[in-house]
Amino acid sequence: MNLWENVLVALQGLAANKLRASLTMLGIIIGVMAVILGTAIGQGSREQVLAQIQALGSNIIIIFPGQQRSGAVSMGQGSAQSLTLEDAEAIDKSSLIVAVAPQVSRSAQVKYGGENTSTSIIGTTSAYPAVRNYVVERGRFFTDGEVRGMRKVCIVGKTTAQNLFGDSQPINKSLRIRGINFKIIGLMGLKGAGGFGDPDDQIYIPITTAMKQVFGLDSVNQIAAQTATVEQTAAAVAEIEAAIRKTHRLLPSADLDVNVRTQAEFAQTQEQAGQAFTFLLTGIAAVALLVGGIGIMNIMLVSVTERTREIGIRKAVGAKNANILFQFLIEAMTLSVLGGLIGIACGFAASAAISALAGWPTVIAPLWVGIAFFSSATIGIFFGIYPAYKAAQLDPIEALRYQ
Repeated sequence: MNLWENVLVALQGLAANKLRASLTMLGIIIGVMAVILGTAIGQGSREQVLAQIQALGSNIIIIFPGQQRSGAVSMGQGSAQSLTLEDAEAIDKSSLIVAVAPQVSRSAQVKYGGENTSTSIIGTTSAYPAVRNYVVERGRFFTDGEVRGMRKVCIVGKTTAQNLFGDSQPINKSLRIRGINFKIIGLMGLKGAGGFGDPDDQIYIPITTAMKQVFGLDSVNQIAAQTATVEQTAAAVAEIEAAIRKTHRLLPSADLDVNVRTQAEFAQTQEQAGQAFTFLLTGIAAVALLVGGIGIMNIMLVSVTERTREIGIRKAVGAKNANILFQFLIEAMTLSVLGGLIGIACGFAASAAISALAGWPTVIAPLWVGIAFFSSATIGIFFGIYPAYKAAQLDPIEALRYQ
């Protein structure tokens, strides 16, 4: 028999035992589908997060409160409320910094008429849109004078505006944040939801108003600083650390009580997290493929037993051991290849369904499709060798006696 005839015989055998063949391929199908689906979710999430980070600007430096130590015990990152507006002013004086936007943020219930919603309140300065790469679609952002005067004005995001005002225009209307009336002077342009929550479900108010009148705070959550170019960020980090040491009166040998991070570092962290997630799902898929391979070996051993007399007849009329081995090996490969093809189709369908129904971004990489298919075919060969070898080694006389 040539290759094509062996494939036809294998397909006829599968057609004669449809249920058994389907159950045998199930492990391969699930494994291949898991590889494609897992890598598609991982790659899609990674690309979305990286796109969000890049949208904020690659020349952005974020300063967070650092670690506060009590004796030998660390209170953890962010537990020390060590950033103030004075720190932001000191950073703004650095030669490589072109803009600074300190920020406080809290969740709060917001009301307008009979409507209310829980949203994120961002207290910041007039530099926020430029530093964070936001665009005011209608109206305007508040000014430095309104920040100094602790004015009760705000800019709303698209999602917040839709929740409170529906399709009506929110500009010049008033809403209440923690019982305080704020006049809406602007509507932010659409930013797009993603890994960090919904940036369109936010309200922006002057940082002085947020700290003194709304939340009663003395420190800020973070400070965003912008350099003119990406190449200046490393030198700017050194300037920022020097400025913080000066305002916090820290000795050169003392640990810095803030964390200074660049967008490149955020991107690297997200990339590593995405890779770990992809490897985890791929490991689970590999186990499913292994189980599928064992299933193929088991069913091929059953097939050898069922067709012992057929093997004896073929050998009696001149079939060589290599012919028998090749036939059963082709049958095992046919099972695994068909399972791989069906698994790929299921992986594409599942990725599209998750993207459409759950809103998760999925990106199917052709490389992983090829790896998944190659793995399924290889498993068919690996786990089909022993049953094929066992069939080829049957003694024709004993095989003809088998009932």
